[in-house]
Amino acid sequence: MSDFSVQAQSIAAMAICRWAPTHFAELPNIPLIRAADVVRIFPDLDLWDCWPLAHEDGRTVVHQDRQWWFFLSAPVFPDPVDRHAQARIRLLSLGDDGWRDHGNAFPDGLTPGSREWAGSAILMDDGQTVQHFITAAGRRDETALTFEQRLFVCEGTLGLQGPGDWQSPREIFVADGVRYLLDRQNTGKPGQIKGFRDPAWLRDPATGKAHILFTGTASWSDHTHNGNIGIAMLVDGTWVLGDPVVEAVGVNNELERPHVVVRDGRYYLFWSTQRQVFAPEAVAGPNGLYGVVAGAMTGPWRPINGSGLVVANPDSEPTQSYSWWVTGEGEVWSFVDYFAMGGRTTEEHPELLRSNFGGTPAPRFNLRFDGDRVTIA
Repeated sequence: MSDFSVQAQSIAAMAICRWAPTHFAELPNIPLIRAADVVRIFPDLDLWDCWPLAHEDGRTVVHQDRQWWFFLSAPVFPDPVDRHAQARIRLLSLGDDGWRDHGNAFPDGLTPGSREWAGSAILMDDGQTVQHFITAAGRRDETALTFEQRLFVCEGTLGLQGPGDWQSPREIFVADGVRYLLDRQNTGKPGQIKGFRDPAWLRDPATGKAHILFTGTASWSDHTHNGNIGIAMLVDGTWVLGDPVVEAVGVNNELERPHVVVRDGRYYLFWSTQRQVFAPEAVAGPNGLYGVVAGAMTGPWRPINGSGLVVANPDSEPTQSYSWWVTGEGEVWSFVDYFAMGGRTTEEHPELLRSNFGGTPAPRFNLRFDGDRVTIA
């Protein structure tokens, strides 16, 4: 039986690439993260999901001899899960002298959510305009946290101190309630939150069209695990929702932080997911980076490495890192999650909640691209 099936569905005229792996190929794992590899940038802030300021063609921007990176950040809490309720986007730069902190990316009160979740940032070809796409979680004035997610763009400029001078954010598009779930979600738990988040920008080199990929939820299904990857295209200055690119109804709830890297005429669509968000009846994969590949943005999409799994945490430390981002250069970034657990769990050992959470960038590695096969270089 094939690891992957492609199924045409007649839902609002959609033709969706269905991700339904039946087993996962044996691949080299991400190298083991040891205590010496966990170098915290801040003693009082946790950092997790990250994305670079990138050129329209996907290359990482180097400005003032530095790369410019955005991270989700929050104060250090006894239970790191609480960070999601306080998340702000932080701007840092990386040069030969290491990391420099540039503070919160946006001024207090600028973004419309009660917290800021992940996105992407693009330096337009004029060399000055920055388009920063973000997820606004909740509402700025809410008294009790909701898990509503809305997608916005903030336009700024690239100056001597990096990207800044942000204008008021604009909502780019909303869930349609047909292909993508439209739900304020007054309550939520990790792994069970429905998605309309993680906007990742792409300029298709073949057509010149701009696209946004995002983490979505299939509105046509009430299955508890109904994740998908959505897309929108910029048409005459307006973002227009398209049919989902990938769906995993009955398989997985969260296909997180999807983004596309174009290499050698192929389009590699990557996402992150975790074993805990696979459906009980599905074949569950490890915490890892997954993806599909096609010869065009219109597909047809095929599973990378046969099953979709690109790289995973080692079996001995299945939660050591998460939220992988592949740059245009093929370098993979992530953050240190729960490391050096040695088979222990935080449920059985709550004292490890703080001591064994990394909250800082993980060691980076590179990918080797060879047609439909992608492996650690």
